[in-house]
Amino acid sequence: MTGATAGLGAHAVRHIAAQPDTRVIVGARGSGTLPPGAEVVPLDLASLDSVRAFADAVVRQLGDARIDVLVLNAGMQTGGVEGRSAEGYELTFAVNHLAHYLLARLLMPHMADHGRLVITTSETHDPAVTPLAPKSLELRELAHPTKSGFGAGVRAYSASKLCNMLTAQSYAAQEDIKARKITVIAFSPGLTGGTSLGRDSSRARRVFVTFLMRTVFRVVGLFRPEYVMGTPERSGEALSEVALGHVTPPPGRIYISLVKGEPKFPDPSELARSQEAQDRAWRESAAMVGITWSNCPASGHQ
Repeated sequence: MTGATAGLGAHAVRHIAAQPDTRVIVGARGSGTLPPGAEVVPLDLASLDSVRAFADAVVRQLGDARIDVLVLNAGMQTGGVEGRSAEGYELTFAVNHLAHYLLARLLMPHMADHGRLVITTSETHDPAVTPLAPKSLELRELAHPTKSGFGAGVRAYSASKLCNMLTAQSYAAQEDIKARKITVIAFSPGLTGGTSLGRDSSRARRVFVTFLMRTVFRVVGLFRPEYVMGTPERSGEALSEVALGHVTPPPGRIYISLVKGEPKFPDPSELARSQEAQDRAWRESAAMVGITWSNCPASGHQ
């Protein structure tokens, strides 16, 4: 699991680790406060080399065991797009998407049949919910932005969550995943207070966002339930329910969105459902993380 040391992930990991005979390996830069049954293996999602080292360490620790559940939950959001990863990619895109894409690629061969892959996305990927959500897919622009300005950080976050959704869609469509009966779920915790998103932003921006959530979003929530603020406790509990298989989408669907504390099963955005976008995101992401296209089975083809 990534994203387990703070926010909703910290609440989720407590529920998961409390299950009998359960071992949880957490990838994180620090240990945070983890429950019994959870252990940290160092992982810096801003470095693809660190992702590879983490995956190697997990595989060594597993031995002959298999991964029953892989939860890719970590996420970040900043006020702008100036930050860069170790490889020079825009930081939000690198951490939220590229690192998790590579991690899934490296660990999927070690997943157990009938396992579960859970990728945390966001309803902000959908222009029907969030006006700043992407209406087109330009991964090279996301990796190396040429535009900044007001709202750039929110747009980068929304676009990275679209990429998470596209990755989940691609995995769910693969024949090998279907044959192994691995369940793939894209989970949106909804608008959640008390998370660590934006922790690297300026104090003034954090105060402004808090003001929006407590005023404007409350009013909008009267008309749009997606804007009703949830708690990290409930969002974390819901993530654990999804990870443990207590909540599963209906047949043919992979998207679970928490709305007013209850799981809903909406359609992803129109762009997220595009086969061309899914294939292009898979192919271009593979190139960015250093995996050749010939080894990339996206949507059932080599």
